[in-house]
Amino acid sequence: MTATHKVRPASTSVDKWDDEAPDSVPAPPWTAQQVQALVARERSLSPWALVACQAAVGGLLMLVWWLFGTAPAQQVRATVWGAAAVVFPHALMAWGLRRQAAQAQAALLSFLMWELVKVGCAVAILVVAAWLVRDLSWPALLVAVVACLKVHLGAWWWLSRPVHGTN
Repeated sequence: MTATHKVRPASTSVDKWDDEAPDSVPAPPWTAQQVQALVARERSLSPWALVACQAAVGGLLMLVWWLFGTAPAQQVRATVWGAAAVVFPHALMAWGLRRQAAQAQAALLSFLMWELVKVGCAVAILVVAAWLVRDLSWPALLVAVVACLKVHLGAWWWLSRPVHGTN
């Protein structure tokens, strides 16, 4: 007996965890019609739709602060700066990533570069807001930033729902 030969137990049943058992049968490749049916069934997700959702959340927060805030003018102004610190950088990144890259490495490098531009732009907007606005409402600013950032969770789910056609 050699070192590479495995000794099996005396049992005749095949163990489901046995490394020598045949693997599952591979799935057949898809046809062009199957791929077209999948593409027709799934919506394409636009980053501009996400930017629009973020802007809508910022507008809704401005309305809420205007109606129910203790210092509405300050809180609305801070909300505008907070929403701008999220919406403008995301719109800039969506604009920058509008072209398809030919290679995976180029796509990754482009994504990382625009992500760096987005973060830098957001930090710059927040620094300018803290520097220029005298009576900045920090709670309103932070609520706007967090709410607009969290739009990703709900908007991607909402926008990626399958399209139900009528048959």
